[in-house]
This record gives sequence, structure tokens and C-alpha cells, in this order.
Amino acid sequence: MTVNHAGTLKKEYFLSYLNLITISRNCTLDQAKEIAMELFFHCNTDEYGFQTYQHFLDAYHELALK
Repeated sequence: MTVNHAGTLKKEYFLSYLNLITISRNCTLDQAKEIAMELFFHCNTDEYGFQTYQHFLDAYHELALK
């Protein structure tokens, strides 16, 4: 997925992204979170700014409640 560094990514983006990882890699949500941290954020929570990372966490927590 292409990411524009100029804007904040929304929670909906990460809901889709995490779902895509879990389906395509046949893994758990926790594993998808770790994969996203490595591949998307490059293990750096500041990679795309605080708000983007917070939206990622919000999406993770929403999916975890399902």
C-alpha cells in the first residue's frame, strides 16, 4: 500500500490494513500487529507521526474487541 507522508492516516485505513494482513498471512491479530510494526512503521512509532500511530492503535483495539 502506498503511503503519503504528508497526511495523517485514519483508523479506517488501519482497520483494512490489519484485516488484510490477518487474511493474507492467515495469522492472529497480535501477529498482524507485529507484522505491521515491522513492515509499515519500521519499528519506529514516530515514523508517520503521533496521530497516525494512535489511529493504528485505535484500529487494533477495535478489532481486538470483536
